[in-house]
Amino acid sequence: MTSMASCRWCGSPHGEAVLDLGLQPACDDFPLPDDPPAPVHPLRLWACDGCGLVQLPDRSPVPQEPRAVEPAALTAHARDSVGWALERGLLVPGTSAREFGSPHGGSWVHLLDTAGLDVRDDDRAGPVDAVIDVFGLMHEEDQRAGLRRRADALTPHGVLVLVFPPLETVVEHGQWNAVRHGHHAYPSTAVAARQLAECGLTVVASVLHPLYGGTRLLAARRDGALPPDAAPVSLPDDVPRAALTVLAESVSAGVTALRTHLQQAAAAGRRVIGYGAASRAVPLLVAAGIGPDLLPAVADASPAKQGRVIPGVGMPVIGPAELVATRPDEVLLFLPDLLDEVRSGLPEVERSGARWLSVEALLPARTG
Repeated sequence: MTSMASCRWCGSPHGEAVLDLGLQPACDDFPLPDDPPAPVHPLRLWACDGCGLVQLPDRSPVPQEPRAVEPAALTAHARDSVGWALERGLLVPGTSAREFGSPHGGSWVHLLDTAGLDVRDDDRAGPVDAVIDVFGLMHEEDQRAGLRRRADALTPHGVLVLVFPPLETVVEHGQWNAVRHGHHAYPSTAVAARQLAECGLTVVASVLHPLYGGTRLLAARRDGALPPDAAPVSLPDDVPRAALTVLAESVSAGVTALRTHLQQAAAAGRRVIGYGAASRAVPLLVAAGIGPDLLPAVADASPAKQGRVIPGVGMPVIGPAELVATRPDEVLLFLPDLLDEVRSGLPEVERSGARWLSVEALLPARTG
């Protein structure tokens, strides 16, 4: 594993490490029980002094990824977002569109097609009137080239819509466990707006959706396509470096809180099972040193993950039916956005006297 010599956006070699989660397995590489231990790699955040972009300074592993089942909250986010963009006139029926998507789901393609847009799928289609990026840009190792490619796909009067988890959400909710290999950049809204400006685009609309504690949508047009009386869009201030220090300091308290809760449950004879074998669960469990002795299993709706184990810690991934059959006293939910969906889909959990507990309720989440 090698370290990047310069910023993924501006190329500056000057910056500082602001979060170090040590050696971590790839959080989407779920091995089979008899496979050798998953290899580990550095997982750190580095803040550039030149442009302010917070990013992974190390190259990421590229594992084979078991496909997750798309949660209802992500589907609802796509529906809400397309509705917002249509209402604002950012998306117009009858015009062309292209999506730069993510391997983790959340696609707008079906919704765009249903709304009457002509959805095209690659560079050969030529420039389009709307470019949609749903959690895709963070996967680009070269952030400037990635954003430039999206901007270049626009017609002169086109609109680019970026969807991403902004750094201010990570900091506000103490979401250090959202840091993962393969997500190379963690821009704040302010940094993303500056990056768009460097590509000749101006933000014309913005909204914060509640998904994942706050997911940002930024819509931008070419500077030459703006009316002369266009009012600037109000955006949040950048995240101060001191807030990143507080985020890093919250790691120790967070892992201690999780481990203490599970140890107390075990001492009291309460059976706790996890739910949601998601990427966010892996760095948290690894950092806390949680194994099958404290958390015997993690349930997940994805058949591709069931029968495998959580990388780095080894507890088995089971299906929802097996979760119900274990009759746990508590189900620890690693993705809070799933709560309504799993309570509705698995009423047997609460009927048997168990409770759902979001892992965020255990962590000292808010830092400011």
